[in-house]
Amino acid sequence: MNKIVLKGYNLEQLEAFVREQGEPRFRADQLFLWMYKHQAASFDDMSDVSRAFRQRLNDMAELHAAKIEAVQASRNGDTQKLLFRLKDGARVEAVLMFEDDRRTLCISTQVGCPIDCKFCATGLMGLKRNLTPGEIIDQVILAQRHAGQPITNLVVMGMGEPLLNYDNLMQALEILAHDKGPNLARRHIVVSTSGVLPAMRRFLQEGRKYRLAISLNATTDEVRTRIIPINKKWPIDALLQFAREYTRRSRERLTFEYVLLHGINDTLEDARRLLRMLTGIRCKVNLIPYNPTVRGFEPPPREAVQRFYEELRSLRAPVTIRWSKGVDIDAGCGQLVTKVEASEPEKAEAAMS
Repeated sequence: MNKIVLKGYNLEQLEAFVREQGEPRFRADQLFLWMYKHQAASFDDMSDVSRAFRQRLNDMAELHAAKIEAVQASRNGDTQKLLFRLKDGARVEAVLMFEDDRRTLCISTQVGCPIDCKFCATGLMGLKRNLTPGEIIDQVILAQRHAGQPITNLVVMGMGEPLLNYDNLMQALEILAHDKGPNLARRHIVVSTSGVLPAMRRFLQEGRKYRLAISLNATTDEVRTRIIPINKKWPIDALLQFAREYTRRSRERLTFEYVLLHGINDTLEDARRLLRMLTGIRCKVNLIPYNPTVRGFEPPPREAVQRFYEELRSLRAPVTIRWSKGVDIDAGCGQLVTKVEASEPEKAEAAMS
């Protein structure tokens, strides 16, 4: 019998579940608190749930949607890459970064990615499937248990295009931000997109309070289309028009991510164009020197990165150079790719379970 995976159920879904089991409604609150706030490792840990119901849960349901299969630590100890194995044998990666009193987790939303950004290792995988809400949530809960400390900041910019898994992602984030759950501050959750405009408009219309980041990475449509093919659908001007509308209506600052690629988008003319494009938009800019990953792309020399940065200094917005952490373990921006595929026995086991 296929067991139900309860991780990912919101309160309304848990209420429907316990009602089907003939249990009182308050059992839904108990399950929600144990799964998300107390982050129980098993149903048997749920001490105020009746023993009979716990036994039924063990017989018919599973608590976790994923498990940590491997951990790699960077040489300087400030970054760890976590490999998660999902129920069907698929794998995704997340990156845990430590800085002062902050613990930032970068999570994935898809197995692979359909966007095909030419400089990104994840894009080489293609898209296998979307993650469920439970698989997204378990990256956070299991990483937190592994670290032994609460996650303080969450960035949704690991494997996959988050806004192409919109409904599952938003359900996961609402649970993670719930005051009866992990209670992550919405202002400490960043959702990054390559520019999926219909979903961005929906994000704005629904009044989502998470922070939004756009991976811009070019100042002309010719270059952006070459490195991010969906620019053909939603070009730079459309993204900038949305950015103006978003900051005006939401009164939130928008983040622009700009990966610096040597000889492609890192000239002083690019910096000047970027300055003109973003003037008047309430934003911040993260400059990300490329992490060598895909053949044919290289990071600019440090002095070129500094010159690009200096050219943007007159922008009335914060501009930072974000040197990626964990590059030595392929945990930097654009480096996530699951190199270990499920073996045939694992696939057979997953198909039978």
